[in-house]
Amino acid sequence: MKMHFCIPVSQQRPDALGGRYVLYSVYLDGYLFCRVRYSQLHRWNEQLRRIFGNSLPPFPPKYYLAMTASMADERREQLEQYLQKVTMDPNMLRSDVFMDFLKLVQLDTFSITIKTAALDIFLPDGRNIQIEILTSDTAERVLEVVSHKIGLCQELLGYFGLFLIRFRKEGKLSVMKKLADFELPYVSLRSAGMENCKVGLRKWYMDPSLDSMLMDCTAAVDLIHMQALQDIEQEWAKPTQAQRQKLEALQKEDNQTKFLELSQEVRHYGYLQLDPCTCDYPEPGCGAVLSVGNDEISCCITLPDNQTQEIIFQMSRVKCWKVTFLGTLLDVDGPQRTLNQNLELRFQYSEDSRWQWFVIYTKQAFLLSSCLKKMISEKTVKLAAENPEMQIEVPEQGKSKKCHIQQSQKDSSRFPPRKSKIEIAKADCVFGTIKEEDL
Repeated sequence: MKMHFCIPVSQQRPDALGGRYVLYSVYLDGYLFCRVRYSQLHRWNEQLRRIFGNSLPPFPPKYYLAMTASMADERREQLEQYLQKVTMDPNMLRSDVFMDFLKLVQLDTFSITIKTAALDIFLPDGRNIQIEILTSDTAERVLEVVSHKIGLCQELLGYFGLFLIRFRKEGKLSVMKKLADFELPYVSLRSAGMENCKVGLRKWYMDPSLDSMLMDCTAAVDLIHMQALQDIEQEWAKPTQAQRQKLEALQKEDNQTKFLELSQEVRHYGYLQLDPCTCDYPEPGCGAVLSVGNDEISCCITLPDNQTQEIIFQMSRVKCWKVTFLGTLLDVDGPQRTLNQNLELRFQYSEDSRWQWFVIYTKQAFLLSSCLKKMISEKTVKLAAENPEMQIEVPEQGKSKKCHIQQSQKDSSRFPPRKSKIEIAKADCVFGTIKEEDL
């Protein structure tokens, strides 16, 4: 599964010998991840190639003469594609060469030395847990440290993740992004360029029924119970008055299991709610609040006459989606290290037997895309578990070949201002069109 890497900008810099070199600003999920030179990426590719050989994607060739503007732009795009493709291989992602390089460039970009540091991890009940880490510790490592401190079973770590969470007025919070396993939380927190931002621990699955997998671990139950309470307080989950009274009674009895069982019946339980945004349906400029989870996108749309309309988009009817950057870049050398978050996510949806594009304008487009990926992944795993012998037809240069379902998503990633990131999320009835390179 490709990641949301992009290189929307590059800059020429003077070197020590009086010449010039190009510095590429690499963004992950819309936030500056690192700045690197071509020579650094070239050496990294050579190291990876010695281990993984021809399984690596092609690397942009060297130029021995001065590059024209079009050649420089082509190289930038090729490097972007390389980063997107190289992160698809799970074995590569876990290799020391891969991890050590990404640690180094993150630290170097933000001039952070490797040292012991304290990091506060925000829990859904409002508490902070302070842990001692190295500034070079990855999100995966930090998650292990905090899970050990709270007694969370190691085999359940895959159900949780670390997120950048921003606190707004009147106690409202926004989930800005999920940290990738190889990101350095200490660095990401300081480079995000946002006030009132913390690293938070939340469950990371979109199917509420997966709560059942965590019921044998007291710490896991505590966490999802905290998050259920937080989601109700934030009005992300919307119990009826009768449900609210029952939940309050169970809370007084300290009956977490029964509380979570009843929560399964609450509207939008386990969903992730985005900040208010705009959309083009049923007409351009409508306000919208999106809640994502349980194999659907739930939209509460405010019409121009201030009436509201509830629309549900089922993921089984989403053919593809793409994130596009619409705005201009901010000063990437200044204190603000994010793109101008003028983004859109548009998805193609089957309605009344025809495909139609719907557009959502939100600063959290990348987070929304990650949630859609997660729902597709969970649906595919569930289908494979229910039908272990299920096979699909995979086209291969005009031929067809059978293989077991592993993943039902295509990502042909692009994200410069004039390009689009395309992710095809084939589900149920459209498995037959998946390409071999997507598995």
